[in-house]
Amino acid sequence: MPSATLEPIAALSPDPRTPVGSSAPLVPLEPHSQESLHLLDEPQEWSAFSRPSAKFPGCWESNVVIEGMHCAACSFTVEDAIAAVPGVVQVQVSAASHRAKVLWSPQDVKPSAWMQAVQGRGYRAMPGNDVFASERRRVETRKALWRWLVAGLCMMQVMMYAYPAYTAHPGDLSGEMEQLLRWASWVLSLPVMLFSCGPFFGNALRDLRRGSISMDLPVALGIAITFAVSTFGTFEPASVFGREVYFDSLTMFVFFLLTGRWLELRLRDKTAGSLEALMNRLPESLERLNAQGAFERVAVRRLLVGDLVRVHPGEAFAADGVVEQGETLVDEALLTGESHALQRGPGSQVVAGSHNLSSTVQVRVQALGQDTRFGQIVDLMQSASTTKPRTAQLADRMAKPFLVGVLLAAVLACLWWWQTDPERALMVAVSVLVVTCPCALSLATPAAMLAAAGNMARSGVLVRNLQALEALSEVDTVVFDKTGTLTRDTLALAYVQTRAGVSTAQAVQMASALAKHSLHPVSRALVEASLRDVYSATGWSSEGVTERAGQGVEGIATLVSGNAVEPLSLRLGSAAFCGVASEAADSPRVYLADQRGWLATFEVREELRGEAAAAIAALHSAGLQVHLLSGDSEDSVRSVASEVGIAHARGGCSPADKLAALRAMQSEGHHVLMVGDGLNDGPVLAGAHVSFAFGKAVPLAQAQSDFVVLGDQLMSVVHSVLLARKTLSVVRQNLIWALLYNAACVPLAIAGLLPAWLAGLGMACSSLVVVANALRLSRVESLHKGI
Repeated sequence: MPSATLEPIAALSPDPRTPVGSSAPLVPLEPHSQESLHLLDEPQEWSAFSRPSAKFPGCWESNVVIEGMHCAACSFTVEDAIAAVPGVVQVQVSAASHRAKVLWSPQDVKPSAWMQAVQGRGYRAMPGNDVFASERRRVETRKALWRWLVAGLCMMQVMMYAYPAYTAHPGDLSGEMEQLLRWASWVLSLPVMLFSCGPFFGNALRDLRRGSISMDLPVALGIAITFAVSTFGTFEPASVFGREVYFDSLTMFVFFLLTGRWLELRLRDKTAGSLEALMNRLPESLERLNAQGAFERVAVRRLLVGDLVRVHPGEAFAADGVVEQGETLVDEALLTGESHALQRGPGSQVVAGSHNLSSTVQVRVQALGQDTRFGQIVDLMQSASTTKPRTAQLADRMAKPFLVGVLLAAVLACLWWWQTDPERALMVAVSVLVVTCPCALSLATPAAMLAAAGNMARSGVLVRNLQALEALSEVDTVVFDKTGTLTRDTLALAYVQTRAGVSTAQAVQMASALAKHSLHPVSRALVEASLRDVYSATGWSSEGVTERAGQGVEGIATLVSGNAVEPLSLRLGSAAFCGVASEAADSPRVYLADQRGWLATFEVREELRGEAAAAIAALHSAGLQVHLLSGDSEDSVRSVASEVGIAHARGGCSPADKLAALRAMQSEGHHVLMVGDGLNDGPVLAGAHVSFAFGKAVPLAQAQSDFVVLGDQLMSVVHSVLLARKTLSVVRQNLIWALLYNAACVPLAIAGLLPAWLAGLGMACSSLVVVANALRLSRVESLHKGI
């Protein structure tokens, strides 16, 4: 893959050594050419599809798309090919998402080496966020549609020619007419064999040349045998195969197989669409201010921290930054779960991957690549898409032995029938080959879990590994942290007491005039309160403000709206700083004083999330026990617990205390879900059966949690638990269907009671039922409506 193809992807990690050039259109090389693969060996290209491994220092972890896969056996073939390359440490290939995660040592191997190993097996490894991947997939879908249309047209015509043979009475058809109809059927079967069946034969020959096996081999054998038997019946009716022809069955089951594969392809793209929608969210180029003071369009990968860029309406922000000029509305729904457009103006932060909706703005770049929230989210989603749950690993391990068993069963069935009915023996073998499809078994688990993960991603919850969904479905106890989880990250003004003659609104505005010059959480709460309508009757400004660490701020405040008064010398801070008597209180208090002394007292409290009480009630309704463990004081913790409806609460907990309490619950047999803000909850998040990191300030790539909540919706935890339960229910349904299908159809095929066309229909429907059942989990509304 040439660097031009990777330019939109490489925005995740800029290369400062790349010179600024013209914005010529991207012209991709052939995706599997030797030239394109060797271009990926340049270290500056690695960051486009790889990242340094945190677990294996000195190694790189690559996420790539594997093109040309059709079944679980294909994933094993690709895994074996990559694992055999010296320097590859680990490899995992997902049959459901068609993605691979490769861990490799740059001292021992280059990316082109293991990509060529994949190519040598007849597949293609492409960077996970290749801009041309979606176009190639559309081309593949169009080809599949054309093959399906040709097979369908020929099937209808062949059925027309076969109909007289089924309905005619003895003597109705002359020998010449019957032979003519057979000749016509044979001719119409040729386009099906030469064009529609191309993928089956091509993949089967590829596997045979390399000594491997996939589901295409028994299908290709079944098609070839059917056509050969029917050809002998047409041209050599006196042969051992008899005079029967099966062109109608042949074209019909090819049509059914192609129908199933085409629908499965569409459904799989739909369930995996959220990952690609996120990964391809960055623009290919944008306008950057150059040394001459003019904006020029450059590739995103050439951005540097500190650059000033201009973003027009309808474009996505390519980096995290701060708005320096202009005001606009932005859409951060896919990144934060916030469904409403957000106002952004000078001084406001914007994040990579969000969309500019209304006006042109100029943004100073502050973070690029994996330092951005966008890059960290992509890493998490890529990791989840290549993770194999335990049930999926078991099914995949069964796939290849199952295929060997299918071939043996077909041979044995053929030998058994050959003794009594040679003309029927080969068609019985064909039915066995076609009907026994392990694809449904292999897709049962990953299809459901990928659909659920995509649903959660679109709703603002990222899944770090699919195995966590299994654990989440089994939890019976939920443990919450308080600060930043049940409560918001900021404080809120709860109570104001003022001196006689001073209104509450006036006191808040006077205090905020000083508080604007401080970053203390209490100061931020006063500034936020001053913006509310109830406190906005008057307006004050300040000058000469100084802040004394640990004490407060002081300065001169002047009234700018309302009745004129003399400028006041004010102090805002602790009781000692303001020269007033301190008061005992459960919540933090700050005081305001002027030349005459005490002027106002402000009490601030942690603000509960709006959904906290409803979320706890929903968890109780779902049959879960809820606990609260916090490092704050016992009184504060019990107050919050009482307000939201948590019966089991404990304060004054260190991280070690939280972990000990968690271990005690687990020793009693409970499966525990931990929900924390990720700041000091690392040990307990890692120790729980499954965990959620809650809070925007958490570095996503370093979180110890299994799930990351991007927005402020606490109900996302409840919905995720319900969705996980539904997902495991769907997985069980899929596994039961796949097992029952094979248990019922294989004996019928061996007994000769299942014709080839019906076997093809059954094979297509088995995989289709599994994927369609899993697709129910991908509906976002199912998450928000509690499934």
